[in-house]
Amino acid sequence: MRGVRGAITVDENTEKAIGDAARKLISVMLSENNFSIEDIASITFTVTHDLNAAFPAAAVRKLAGFSLVPMICALEIDVPGSLKHCIRLLMLVNTGAGQSDIKHVYLNGAARLRPDLT
Repeated sequence: MRGVRGAITVDENTEKAIGDAARKLISVMLSENNFSIEDIASITFTVTHDLNAAFPAAAVRKLAGFSLVPMICALEIDVPGSLKHCIRLLMLVNTGAGQSDIKHVYLNGAARLRPDLT
């Protein structure tokens, strides 16, 4: 099992913006790593305090095949000066890939969180 990290920023605190961003992040993470939905053990989402219009997990559950994937959302620690409007996630995946083979995904403004990985 491996942990795969990802993050994305959104432009506004709306259900549509949060849902679109969460679905995009998941899609890119699966594509970049060649994972299938069946490989996913669980997904933990966190959001910054300024994103409260929707649960990212609820949007992802609407994607085909995701209804049985265990998901949960939590509030990110509100560190002064930290990135705003950000959805982060940790996906636990059953894979034989080595840790150095995993591609972590940081999109939009979230790319600044881990420039070493983007």
